[in-house]
Order: sequence, then structure tokens, then C-alpha cells
Amino acid sequence: MMEDIVERIKTLKRQHNAVILAHNYTLPEIQDVADFVGDSLGLSIKAAETKADVIVFCGVTFMGETAKIVSPSKKVLLPEVDAYCAMAAMCTAQQIREAKVSYPDATVVGYVNTTAETKTEVDVCCTSSNAVKVVNSIDSKQILFVPDANLAAYVGSKIPEKVMIPWKGFCPVHHTITANQVRLLMEKHPNAIVIAHPECRPEVLNLADHVGSTERMITICKESDSKEFIIITEVGMLHRLEIACPGKRFVFPSNAVCPTMKMIDLNSLLRCMQNMSGEVSLSKEIIDKAHTPVKRMIEIK
Repeated sequence: MMEDIVERIKTLKRQHNAVILAHNYTLPEIQDVADFVGDSLGLSIKAAETKADVIVFCGVTFMGETAKIVSPSKKVLLPEVDAYCAMAAMCTAQQIREAKVSYPDATVVGYVNTTAETKTEVDVCCTSSNAVKVVNSIDSKQILFVPDANLAAYVGSKIPEKVMIPWKGFCPVHHTITANQVRLLMEKHPNAIVIAHPECRPEVLNLADHVGSTERMITICKESDSKEFIIITEVGMLHRLEIACPGKRFVFPSNAVCPTMKMIDLNSLLRCMQNMSGEVSLSKEIIDKAHTPVKRMIEIK
């Protein structure tokens, strides 16, 4: 049955000249059928470079919106239009406009995990993989960093000369992983290398041997001589890690699951491609205003 669905998806992809992009946190069967699997930066780059007529984005809604911003002439489809990112909902364009009044000298850096409308009020976007480089490229000393306070704290620890003004936002999956949970995993797996995503709390990052984006995690695991790793991020990464690093073992916190990412399955992907449904629609004004900060993000790799 699953094989039949996969074949139908592949047929529809050819018929519509479509490309399927999938985030690292999606279900394994979605990753397997995708043309490209990656983190937010990699997916944004692929969306900007694609020659396909249709982009089918297997991820949360802000990712589809970002694809539309960088490829406005393409049809961008979301298999699950209600797959909203909780963090993205923690910062609105209006809230940023109000914050700019309090911090008139600050440059606004917006994590890519924001809505398209919110992106229209930031100076430059970033991802977890290039956040430090983006902030380092800014001349102003004050940085209003939205919406992830944990990523802001991590960037601030790497560039202490900058004054980071954090937002009160967070990723529920990463933020609910506690230092005590990590310590228990370390006790059970004393020889494991600990790698944490910068969306985690500072006290969790302090326990890690390495801190990095999901793509950086893969590189570290491939290059390491260790055979066991504690991975502090969403469990969807297990599939990519096992493919990239055969023979190595990966342990995740039991609560590191994003239910929103798991909304997308083969049936919803097939339905989306059959009906050409879930199209991302953004006004020209939003696309034009959001394009510059997103373009800057893609250029800083």
C-alpha cells in the first residue's frame, strides 16, 4: 500500500514538474520520497534555485511562506496548511513595530521561524546554522533578536561585544528538554558524544560537547570516531543520521517530538499533489518587503 502511494506521488511529481522539499523533522517516509531533505537554510536555498514549476513543501507553514518569498513565480503547496510553528506565532509584525520604538538603534534579526508578515519588519533573517555569522555581519551593537530567546543567548555567548535583546519566544520541543533529562541520558550512555541544537536552553547547551544546527550534527557524527551519540533535537533527525552514519547509535530525549511536523504523511502529500491544494498565497507587498531580509540570510552561509 505504501509503495503504491509513493509511486503515485512520483508520477504526479513528473506530471506537474514538481520538486518535493522536506525538513529534517518530518516522518521517515516523507524524507524518503523527497527530492531534498535539510534544515531551514538548505531548504530555502533549494527553493530559490529550483527550476521546477511547483514546490511541494513538507514542513511547517512558515517554511512554505519562505519558499514563496524566494520563488514568487512558483506555485508553492503545503500538504498540511494547519501545520503552524508554535515559535513563529510568538512574534508578530505589530509587536516588532512596537519594540522598535523602545530600541530605535537596534538592528532587528529575525529567525527564519517567523511568519512572512513578521519578516517584513526585520532587517535580516537567519537560521540556526548561520545566526552567528549573520549577527557578526551587522555593524550596529544592539541586536533585537526575534523570536527565539535561547538562540539569542547562544549567539550572544559567541559574540559578547554585541548587546543581544532577546524576545520571549522559544521552540516548545527544544525548550522543554531539561538539563536533568540530558544528565540522565549521559549517565546511561557515558561514552556518548552529546550534540545539542542551539534552540535548547543555555543550561542544556552547557552540557553538550558540540552545539550546532541539524546539518552540522550530521557532519559532526560522520567525522567523529565515536559510535554513540546523544542528540538533543527533534527525533526526526534519527532517520537522516542513521542513513549518513551506518553502524552508529543515536539516542534522543523521549519528549523531543514535534507533533506539527508529524502531521504530514504520505496520504496528505498525495492528496496535496492530486488536487494541487494547500497553495501558499502572499500579497505582493509582503513578498517584496520580506524578500530583502530573506535574501540576505541565504547569501550568508
